[in-house]
Amino acid sequence: MTERQEIVASPAPVGKPPTDWHFARRPGWILSHIFVLACVVVFLLLANWQLSRLHGRRDVNRLITAREQAQPDPLPSLIPATATAADAADLAYRRVTVTGHYDTSNQVLIRNRTRNSSDPGWWLMTPLVADDGTTAVAVNRGWVPYAIDENGPLDQFAPPSGTVTVTGLVLPTQNRVSGPYDPAGGTLHTLSRVDLNRWQRQLPYQLYPVYVSLQSSDPAQSGGLPEPVPTPELGDGPHLNYAGQWIIFAVLTVIVYPLLLRRRARDKATEKAEAAHEAELAAADHGGP
Repeated sequence: MTERQEIVASPAPVGKPPTDWHFARRPGWILSHIFVLACVVVFLLLANWQLSRLHGRRDVNRLITAREQAQPDPLPSLIPATATAADAADLAYRRVTVTGHYDTSNQVLIRNRTRNSSDPGWWLMTPLVADDGTTAVAVNRGWVPYAIDENGPLDQFAPPSGTVTVTGLVLPTQNRVSGPYDPAGGTLHTLSRVDLNRWQRQLPYQLYPVYVSLQSSDPAQSGGLPEPVPTPELGDGPHLNYAGQWIIFAVLTVIVYPLLLRRRARDKATEKAEAAHEAELAAADHGGP
């Protein structure tokens, strides 16, 4: 009787492990490649968008810094009271002076304002009326705590009497985009934002289309309250960090996806080798005595 020969699998070749890339050309995998490539492009576009926002913020910071350091100009010399908000858009953060007398009977409180990002309270807005009584500038005199009667006279925060000259920063009216809204009619003692158009409806004189955030006044306000609102922080914000995160996502995708494909190719090659080995064994069994 002929002795049956034992079939031994060929040893794996020395060098790189075998791979089989045929699977990567199938329609489903082609769609996967396109999706991953699209993700990388989107990640890079988002990173570029964050960098552009960073550059824009730095440009605004430089503008604000330059305007804060400039000598103040009288607001009436820059824009008339009858101008629109669009006409006043270029005046943001300009230092100005305004002169008049405070009208405390028509002042309002702006809700949900904080001090040092923690202390809840209000902004106290008081009209500074010109000598002729026909125009006024809304002045943000500063922050006051919640523990007050919002419908009361607020005598504890009384401004200087007589003629007052205020120096401060010009800021635009705040229009509602989302969030709470104020009733369209009636006389309101509080507003959800510095909405000059809404406030104008209950005033007997013309408001300028911007308001002034008080920095100093002559004569000065007495006491520690209202506390003038500090100038905005001029940091870079989170944009650089966000841009870095999107770039990291793109780089990881470019690195990890090919590694996954190579691992899949090696698995495919191993599967084929094992199938071939099993076929050899089956053929040997059928060819035996």
